[in-house]
Amino acid sequence: MKNFILILTFVLISCSAKPKKEKQIEKTNLVPVKETTKIIVAANQTEKYLPLLKGKNIGIAANQTSVIFKGETNVHLVDSLVSLGINITKVFTPEHGFRGKADAGEYVADGIDAATGLPIISLYGKNRKPSLAHLKGIDVMLFDIQDVGVRFYTYISTLHYIMEVCAELKIPLIVLDRPNPNGHYIDGPVLQEEAKSFVGLHPVPTVYGMTIGEYGKMINGEKWLKNGIQCHLTVIPLTNYTHNSEYNLPILPSPNLPNAQSINLYPSLCFYEGTNVSAGRGTEMQFQIFGSPFLAKDYYDFSFTPQPNFGAKHPKHNGEICFGKDLRRNKKLSGINLEWLIESYAHTKYKEKFFNKFFVKLAGTKELQKQIEEGVSFEKIKLSWQKDLIAFQKIRKKYTLYE
Repeated sequence: MKNFILILTFVLISCSAKPKKEKQIEKTNLVPVKETTKIIVAANQTEKYLPLLKGKNIGIAANQTSVIFKGETNVHLVDSLVSLGINITKVFTPEHGFRGKADAGEYVADGIDAATGLPIISLYGKNRKPSLAHLKGIDVMLFDIQDVGVRFYTYISTLHYIMEVCAELKIPLIVLDRPNPNGHYIDGPVLQEEAKSFVGLHPVPTVYGMTIGEYGKMINGEKWLKNGIQCHLTVIPLTNYTHNSEYNLPILPSPNLPNAQSINLYPSLCFYEGTNVSAGRGTEMQFQIFGSPFLAKDYYDFSFTPQPNFGAKHPKHNGEICFGKDLRRNKKLSGINLEWLIESYAHTKYKEKFFNKFFVKLAGTKELQKQIEEGVSFEKIKLSWQKDLIAFQKIRKKYTLYE
């Protein structure tokens, strides 16, 4: 009888232990699954685009973000392609230059890359669009530049003009896609024709929720190029990416976006570039603070003094004490915040000098300035965008490559 009880106890213990054992196995299986979900940028997927480049004369649009990630090191795409025997003939570079060191809006001249000896054609100097002569002898154009998903960030305008000249010359264009760090939402006023400029060429909202590859497909499909021409476009997609993927940029996309917080706040704070309020250029807190000598110091308890630095040789309110807010610990946004802008206008000493001409270009419409001046609430302003946002989302859906 004792033996029977012992055997029965052993069987019961064994049976009750099985679910635990299965649970442990299931848990350990999560580790490799997590590894396979790592986002792989298109530049790293050389097997997908090298066959399209071999034996041809290549022009490439690139800057400091155009890299292949190899463990803890980065290899610049231009250097990698040259080492593989790909015949790159010219490098085209956007705002901030090939190495990303020029100020916002600073003239960037043509030059020669010291590392490779390749000619560099600036698309933020005397030319915004490559000339027909620039692309003479080029068989294929390659585009690999990290975007941040905001209409007034000029890299999408550079893409537009490259697509246009490629369409005119019937030169194929390959876009190597990269994640959009602001790809998790769509918000802001949709650009109106009257406000069209290099900081806004297309009828899209401030934040459009697309990668640069998807955006190129939309430019093409909606026939936004001159005379409705279309480019022979190939997009090399990302792997393991969705629009809700968390992605902190490993390389600064431009000198005044130093970290993830600045990139997240950029769509909301860049409107200050069209006012007499500083968004932190000339500090080490760019697009994480705002302030002005003209804001009420008895209302704002934070202050800073802009000084010339890397990326801001001539900052707004240079050497003056600016009163405003520190947003470095602000929680991550999933929509544009206009409350800070509305609040600043309410507490400025000189309302008639608050806005400058650049504001309408950034906003993409004259309506936003008018609404703020008339005291329209943030909630009502956002409601006024909804009809256009719904219409844009229908357009966007035709060109998305990711969930």
